[in-house]
Amino acid sequence: MRETCVHAGTGCELAARDMMLWRRQRCPVSDRVRRWVDDQFTWLIGQFGDRFLQTPVVVPTAAFFPGEYSGTPEDIDGLVSRMCIHVGVNARDVVVDIFETPQERARRDLPFLSGSGVSVAGDWRQEDGKTRIGLDRAQLRFPRAVVAVIAHELAHQRLLGEQRVEPTRRDGEQLTDLTTVFFGLGIFTANAALEFAARHSGGWSATKLGYLDERMFGYALARYATARNEPEPSWAEYLDLNPRTYMRHGIGFLQRQQDPDH
Repeated sequence: MRETCVHAGTGCELAARDMMLWRRQRCPVSDRVRRWVDDQFTWLIGQFGDRFLQTPVVVPTAAFFPGEYSGTPEDIDGLVSRMCIHVGVNARDVVVDIFETPQERARRDLPFLSGSGVSVAGDWRQEDGKTRIGLDRAQLRFPRAVVAVIAHELAHQRLLGEQRVEPTRRDGEQLTDLTTVFFGLGIFTANAALEFAARHSGGWSATKLGYLDERMFGYALARYATARNEPEPSWAEYLDLNPRTYMRHGIGFLQRQQDPDH
Protein backbone atom coordinates (compact mmCIF):
# COMPACT_ATOMS: atom_id res chain seq x y z
CA MET A 1 0.00 0.00 0.00
CA ARG A 2 2.86 2.33 0.83
CA GLU A 3 4.47 1.74 -2.56
CA THR A 4 1.14 2.44 -4.25
CA CYS A 5 0.89 5.78 -2.47
CA VAL A 6 4.43 6.69 -3.44
CA HIS A 7 3.79 5.90 -7.10
CA ALA A 8 0.49 7.75 -7.03
CA GLY A 9 2.19 10.78 -5.52
CA THR A 10 4.87 10.68 -8.17
CA GLY A 11 2.20 10.50 -10.84
CA CYS A 12 0.43 13.51 -9.38
CA GLU A 13 3.68 15.43 -9.26
CA LEU A 14 4.38 14.59 -12.91
CA ALA A 15 0.88 15.60 -13.93
CA ALA A 16 1.21 18.89 -12.07
CA ARG A 17 4.60 19.52 -13.68
CA ASP A 18 3.22 18.75 -17.16
CA MET A 19 0.31 21.15 -16.59
CA MET A 20 2.70 23.83 -15.36
CA LEU A 21 4.92 23.38 -18.42
CA TRP A 22 1.88 23.48 -20.69
CA ARG A 23 0.71 26.75 -19.22
CA ARG A 24 4.18 28.25 -19.66
CA GLN A 25 4.21 27.55 -23.38
CA ARG A 26 4.92 30.43 -25.68
CA CYS A 27 2.35 31.57 -28.18
CA PRO A 28 2.84 29.49 -31.35
CA VAL A 29 2.50 32.52 -33.64
CA SER A 30 4.06 35.97 -33.83
CA ASP A 31 2.55 38.93 -32.01
CA ARG A 32 1.33 40.35 -35.31
CA VAL A 33 -0.48 37.14 -36.25
CA ARG A 34 -1.83 36.73 -32.71
CA ARG A 35 -3.32 40.23 -32.79
CA TRP A 36 -4.85 39.56 -36.18
CA VAL A 37 -6.48 36.30 -35.01
CA ASP A 38 -7.74 37.94 -31.80
CA ASP A 39 -9.15 40.96 -33.63
CA GLN A 40 -10.84 38.93 -36.36
CA PHE A 41 -12.26 36.44 -33.87
CA THR A 42 -13.85 39.33 -31.99
CA TRP A 43 -15.15 40.65 -35.33
CA LEU A 44 -16.72 37.25 -36.11
CA ILE A 45 -18.53 37.23 -32.78
CA GLY A 46 -19.85 40.69 -33.60
CA GLN A 47 -21.05 39.49 -37.01
CA PHE A 48 -22.57 36.13 -36.07
CA GLY A 49 -23.09 36.28 -32.32
CA ASP A 50 -21.86 33.59 -29.96
CA ARG A 51 -24.24 30.78 -30.91
CA PHE A 52 -21.53 29.04 -32.95
CA LEU A 53 -19.45 28.92 -29.76
CA GLN A 54 -22.21 26.86 -28.14
CA THR A 55 -22.90 24.32 -30.88
CA PRO A 56 -21.06 20.96 -31.03
CA VAL A 57 -17.69 20.89 -32.73
CA VAL A 58 -17.90 18.88 -35.94
CA VAL A 59 -15.71 15.77 -35.72
CA PRO A 60 -15.08 12.94 -38.23
CA THR A 61 -17.51 10.44 -36.72
CA ALA A 62 -20.72 8.74 -37.84
CA ALA A 63 -22.68 11.07 -35.57
CA PHE A 64 -21.95 13.93 -37.97
CA PHE A 65 -21.30 11.97 -41.17
CA PRO A 66 -23.43 8.81 -41.20
CA GLY A 67 -23.25 6.18 -43.91
CA GLU A 68 -20.54 5.13 -46.33
CA TYR A 69 -18.62 7.57 -48.49
CA SER A 70 -17.24 6.76 -51.93
CA GLY A 71 -17.07 10.20 -53.54
CA THR A 72 -20.22 9.89 -55.65
CA PRO A 73 -22.29 12.96 -56.55
CA GLU A 74 -24.89 11.76 -54.05
CA ASP A 75 -22.23 11.59 -51.34
CA ILE A 76 -21.07 15.13 -52.12
CA ASP A 77 -24.62 16.49 -52.12
CA GLY A 78 -25.23 14.85 -48.75
CA LEU A 79 -22.08 16.40 -47.28
CA VAL A 80 -22.96 19.84 -48.57
CA SER A 81 -26.52 19.62 -47.24
CA ARG A 82 -25.42 18.60 -43.74
CA MET A 83 -22.73 21.26 -43.60
CA CYS A 84 -25.10 23.94 -44.87
CA ILE A 85 -27.36 23.25 -41.90
CA HIS A 86 -24.40 23.57 -39.55
CA VAL A 87 -23.18 26.94 -40.86
CA GLY A 88 -26.60 28.45 -41.54
CA VAL A 89 -26.73 28.34 -45.34
CA ASN A 90 -29.81 27.32 -47.33
CA ALA A 91 -28.75 24.13 -49.12
CA ARG A 92 -31.40 24.63 -51.82
CA ASP A 93 -29.48 27.68 -53.01
CA VAL A 94 -26.17 25.79 -53.37
CA VAL A 95 -25.03 24.05 -56.56
CA VAL A 96 -21.92 21.84 -56.64
CA ASP A 97 -19.67 21.77 -59.72
CA ILE A 98 -16.83 19.28 -60.17
CA PHE A 99 -13.71 20.40 -62.02
CA GLU A 100 -10.32 18.96 -62.92
CA THR A 101 -7.18 21.09 -62.68
CA PRO A 102 -4.57 21.15 -65.47
CA GLN A 103 -2.03 19.82 -62.97
CA GLU A 104 -4.18 16.82 -62.17
CA ARG A 105 -4.75 16.11 -65.86
CA ALA A 106 -0.98 16.15 -66.33
CA ARG A 107 -0.47 13.78 -63.40
CA ARG A 108 -3.15 11.46 -64.77
CA ASP A 109 -1.54 11.39 -68.19
CA LEU A 110 2.00 11.22 -66.75
CA PRO A 111 1.55 9.32 -63.46
CA PHE A 112 5.24 9.40 -62.55
CA LEU A 113 4.93 13.09 -61.74
CA SER A 114 4.96 13.84 -58.02
CA GLY A 115 5.97 16.66 -55.74
CA SER A 116 4.39 19.31 -53.58
CA GLY A 117 2.43 22.48 -53.97
CA VAL A 118 -0.64 24.48 -53.14
CA SER A 119 -3.87 22.87 -54.23
CA VAL A 120 -6.67 24.90 -55.80
CA ALA A 121 -9.17 22.45 -54.37
CA GLY A 122 -12.33 24.54 -54.55
CA ASP A 123 -13.92 27.77 -55.67
CA TRP A 124 -16.97 29.88 -54.87
CA ARG A 125 -19.09 32.16 -56.98
CA GLN A 126 -22.64 33.45 -57.27
CA GLU A 127 -24.48 32.98 -60.52
CA ASP A 128 -28.16 33.40 -61.43
CA GLY A 129 -29.16 33.73 -57.80
CA LYS A 130 -27.37 30.50 -56.82
CA THR A 131 -24.21 29.83 -54.85
CA ARG A 132 -21.92 27.61 -56.90
CA ILE A 133 -19.23 25.61 -55.12
CA GLY A 134 -16.54 24.03 -57.27
CA LEU A 135 -14.69 20.95 -56.04
CA ASP A 136 -11.51 19.47 -57.48
CA ARG A 137 -12.25 15.97 -58.77
CA ALA A 138 -8.88 14.74 -57.49
CA GLN A 139 -9.89 15.53 -53.90
CA LEU A 140 -13.18 13.65 -53.97
CA ARG A 141 -11.61 10.37 -52.86
CA PHE A 142 -10.43 12.02 -49.63
CA PRO A 143 -13.57 12.71 -47.57
CA ARG A 144 -11.88 14.78 -44.85
CA ALA A 145 -10.23 17.01 -47.43
CA VAL A 146 -13.59 17.40 -49.18
CA VAL A 147 -15.18 18.50 -45.92
CA ALA A 148 -12.38 21.05 -45.44
CA VAL A 149 -12.91 22.50 -48.91
CA ILE A 150 -16.69 22.64 -48.53
CA ALA A 151 -16.24 24.34 -45.14
CA HIS A 152 -14.03 27.00 -46.73
CA GLU A 153 -16.44 27.64 -49.61
CA LEU A 154 -19.48 27.84 -47.31
CA ALA A 155 -17.56 30.31 -45.16
CA HIS A 156 -17.11 32.34 -48.36
CA GLN A 157 -20.87 32.32 -48.71
CA ARG A 158 -21.39 33.67 -45.19
CA LEU A 159 -18.75 36.37 -45.69
CA LEU A 160 -18.87 37.33 -49.38
CA GLY A 161 -22.32 36.08 -50.28
CA GLU A 162 -23.85 38.04 -47.41
CA GLN A 163 -21.65 41.06 -48.20
CA ARG A 164 -19.99 41.11 -44.81
CA VAL A 165 -16.57 41.71 -46.41
CA GLU A 166 -15.36 43.19 -49.68
CA PRO A 167 -14.08 40.79 -52.37
CA THR A 168 -10.90 42.87 -52.60
CA ARG A 169 -10.02 42.47 -48.93
CA ARG A 170 -6.32 41.51 -48.78
CA ASP A 171 -6.68 39.01 -45.94
CA GLY A 172 -10.01 37.69 -47.16
CA GLU A 173 -8.90 34.11 -47.70
CA GLN A 174 -7.18 33.94 -44.31
CA LEU A 175 -10.34 35.33 -42.70
CA THR A 176 -12.35 32.65 -44.52
CA ASP A 177 -10.15 29.91 -43.01
CA LEU A 178 -10.55 31.49 -39.57
CA THR A 179 -14.31 31.54 -40.09
CA THR A 180 -14.31 27.75 -40.55
CA VAL A 181 -12.79 27.47 -37.07
CA PHE A 182 -15.42 29.81 -35.66
CA PHE A 183 -18.16 27.67 -37.23
CA GLY A 184 -16.81 24.54 -35.51
CA LEU A 185 -15.23 23.01 -38.62
CA GLY A 186 -11.62 23.78 -37.74
CA ILE A 187 -10.60 20.15 -37.18
CA PHE A 188 -10.97 19.50 -40.90
CA THR A 189 -9.42 22.70 -42.19
CA ALA A 190 -6.51 22.51 -39.74
CA ASN A 191 -5.76 18.90 -40.64
CA ALA A 192 -5.92 19.80 -44.33
CA ALA A 193 -3.37 22.60 -43.89
CA LEU A 194 -0.77 20.05 -44.95
CA GLU A 195 -1.86 16.70 -46.38
CA PHE A 196 0.56 13.97 -47.43
CA ALA A 197 -0.74 11.44 -49.92
CA ALA A 198 0.94 8.43 -51.46
CA ARG A 199 0.46 7.94 -55.17
CA HIS A 200 -0.17 4.66 -56.93
CA SER A 201 3.06 5.17 -58.87
CA GLY A 202 5.06 4.97 -55.65
CA GLY A 203 5.65 8.72 -55.48
CA TRP A 204 4.20 11.13 -52.95
CA SER A 205 2.65 14.54 -52.82
CA ALA A 206 2.41 17.13 -50.08
CA THR A 207 -0.67 19.22 -50.70
CA LYS A 208 -1.48 22.40 -48.85
CA LEU A 209 -5.16 23.28 -48.66
CA GLY A 210 -6.24 26.62 -47.33
CA TYR A 211 -4.45 29.82 -46.43
CA LEU A 212 -3.57 29.54 -42.74
CA ASP A 213 -0.61 27.38 -41.81
CA GLU A 214 -0.61 24.80 -39.00
CA ARG A 215 0.65 27.25 -36.38
CA MET A 216 -2.02 29.79 -37.24
CA PHE A 217 -4.72 27.14 -37.20
CA GLY A 218 -3.39 25.92 -33.86
CA TYR A 219 -3.65 29.35 -32.28
CA ALA A 220 -7.06 29.97 -33.88
CA LEU A 221 -8.31 26.70 -32.37
CA ALA A 222 -6.85 27.75 -29.01
CA ARG A 223 -8.75 31.02 -29.23
CA TYR A 224 -11.90 29.09 -30.14
CA ALA A 225 -11.49 26.57 -27.30
CA THR A 226 -10.83 29.34 -24.78
CA ALA A 227 -13.94 31.23 -25.92
CA ARG A 228 -15.89 28.00 -25.32
CA ASN A 229 -14.31 27.61 -21.87
CA GLU A 230 -12.66 24.34 -22.90
CA PRO A 231 -9.11 24.32 -21.54
CA GLU A 232 -8.76 20.62 -22.44
CA PRO A 233 -11.19 20.08 -25.34
CA SER A 234 -12.16 16.46 -25.92
CA TRP A 235 -12.35 17.06 -29.66
CA ALA A 236 -8.60 17.73 -29.78
CA GLU A 237 -8.01 13.99 -30.23
CA TYR A 238 -9.20 14.34 -33.83
CA LEU A 239 -6.55 16.90 -34.70
CA ASP A 240 -3.29 15.91 -36.36
CA LEU A 241 -0.22 16.12 -34.15
CA ASN A 242 1.09 19.51 -35.30
CA PRO A 243 -2.10 21.58 -35.05
CA ARG A 244 -3.00 19.80 -31.79
CA THR A 245 0.39 20.68 -30.29
CA TYR A 246 0.16 24.30 -31.43
CA MET A 247 -3.37 24.51 -30.04
CA ARG A 248 -2.22 23.25 -26.65
CA HIS A 249 0.58 25.81 -26.63
CA GLY A 250 -1.91 28.50 -27.56
CA ILE A 251 -4.33 27.52 -24.80
CA GLY A 252 -1.51 27.60 -22.27
CA PHE A 253 -0.48 31.03 -23.50
CA LEU A 254 -4.05 32.36 -23.29
CA GLN A 255 -4.53 30.95 -19.81
CA ARG A 256 -1.35 32.63 -18.68
CA GLN A 257 -2.56 35.92 -20.13
CA GLN A 258 -5.77 35.60 -18.13
CA ASP A 259 -4.02 34.48 -14.94
CA PRO A 260 -0.38 35.68 -15.07
CA ASP A 261 0.35 34.57 -11.49
CA HIS A 262 0.06 30.89 -12.41
